[in-house]
Amino acid sequence: MIWRTKITELTKTKYPLIMAAFARLSSVEFAAAFSNSGGLGMITAMNYDLQEFKSKIIKMQTLSDKPFGINITVVPPGVSGIHDKISQEDYLKYVEIAIEQGINIFTTSAFQANFIGKRIQEAGCHWFHKCALIRHALSAEKAGAEAITIIGMEAAGFKNPYQHTTLMNLTFAKKLLKIPIIAAGGIGEARGFIGALAMGADAVCLGTAILSTEESPLNLLIKEQWLHTDILNEEYHKALYHFSLKGTRVPSPAIAFQKEIIPLKKFIENMMDEAELIVKSWKIDEQEFRFS
Repeated sequence: MIWRTKITELTKTKYPLIMAAFARLSSVEFAAAFSNSGGLGMITAMNYDLQEFKSKIIKMQTLSDKPFGINITVVPPGVSGIHDKISQEDYLKYVEIAIEQGINIFTTSAFQANFIGKRIQEAGCHWFHKCALIRHALSAEKAGAEAITIIGMEAAGFKNPYQHTTLMNLTFAKKLLKIPIIAAGGIGEARGFIGALAMGADAVCLGTAILSTEESPLNLLIKEQWLHTDILNEEYHKALYHFSLKGTRVPSPAIAFQKEIIPLKKFIENMMDEAELIVKSWKIDEQEFRFS
């Protein structure tokens, strides 16, 4: 079955799947495996210094001839860390290196990235922005973003206390935005994928769901611990839904669908095969399944 959406048309990928940008848990081998499996692999620029970043792009191009993109994470004011002193000019240096290497798909996340988006579009490239709040999505659309990744409170990583659920964020964004939407937060198997498309998404972003695969740089012991996560546990629930402007220390509920450590390609093939069976169970027998 051919999966065609506005995002696959923009990215030229086989599937409407976008790899999450993992802080400190990214590698070009991981990204290449995602791209080679039919999705859009992502290199997280801020995980590297400028020289290393350039070498990682070059290496990625030797590992995959499939589409991939670059993520630029803009650190919000007041958040301390290794990149809290970086300037706008520093961020743009990463963008220039990527443009010089022929990259044409960029995602930005965490904070306002209009100055980055402007340069990306001046270069004739595609700019997607990731955010947790609808009002931020509307601002990014107004600034020229071509697609929005909207993150629900089910997601792991850095949280916003005013996030809505993935379902609410996605369906409400569909009513308000004119540009394509990428759904993120707690999606880890075929029904979540199909459900997101049915609710208006043009792709889904996979994070926790793929961190337990073989290619993930996550420590093996942690992968095994995660596979035994009880998402119905009260302590887990409190750790995930803390309603504070900070990160989480637990995986998203998408981990509940993962039972073993398998190759990323097998994970994606299993999910997409099951998704096709679900669609056909609806008596939709077309070879191309197109979502508007």
